[in-house]
Amino acid sequence: MTQETWSAVDRYITDLFVLPDAALNAALKASEAAGLPAISVSPPQGKFLQLLAKALGARTILEMGTLGGYSTIWLARALPAGGRLITLEAEPKHAEIARANVERAGLAGIVELRLGRALDTLPQLAAEGRGPFDLIFIDADKPSYADYFTWALKLSRRGTVIIGDNVIRKGAVIDPANSDDPRVLGVRRFNELVAAERRVSATALQTVGAKGYDGFTLALVTD
Repeated sequence: MTQETWSAVDRYITDLFVLPDAALNAALKASEAAGLPAISVSPPQGKFLQLLAKALGARTILEMGTLGGYSTIWLARALPAGGRLITLEAEPKHAEIARANVERAGLAGIVELRLGRALDTLPQLAAEGRGPFDLIFIDADKPSYADYFTWALKLSRRGTVIIGDNVIRKGAVIDPANSDDPRVLGVRRFNELVAAERRVSATALQTVGAKGYDGFTLALVTD
């Protein structure tokens, strides 16, 4: 199998299951035009996140890592009336593009974007009593993933689902040659921390597609 095949199958899945959407397409185009890295979730992955949030009946969602707001839009659209999504972004340029994309999608009244390092804004959320959240999506800088998971637990309840994206790193998580890569080390620490945490039941899945070979970790808070 090759990247060409994975991408072709992703297009097939997208054509079958993901309806054309002007706001989502505009968000991707605006992000590209602004020079943001092309690391948003794929359309099938966005739809997966949305369906998961709906299946959970999520009313409150926390996202760590906004980028251009593409996954933010997918998740926010899963919320029922009165639902809220808080998304955390450290880069001012990314936040500016994301706010415009979210507003264009008609979700400005649902989404609250907080600018700043997540390790600064997460304690603020806790101090404000902004939790527990029903779904937490971690998709920010990889070296800090373990810290983000620790905060995610503090902002959770029994039944909260925590998802960590990009945790396979093209298989680098098992390659000793990548032992000095801070991103690989970060997701290794994260996966090990999740696996050792007795308050959650968790697994990790490998994925392939237009975004290459990667995967996500999913944890259900049980206690």
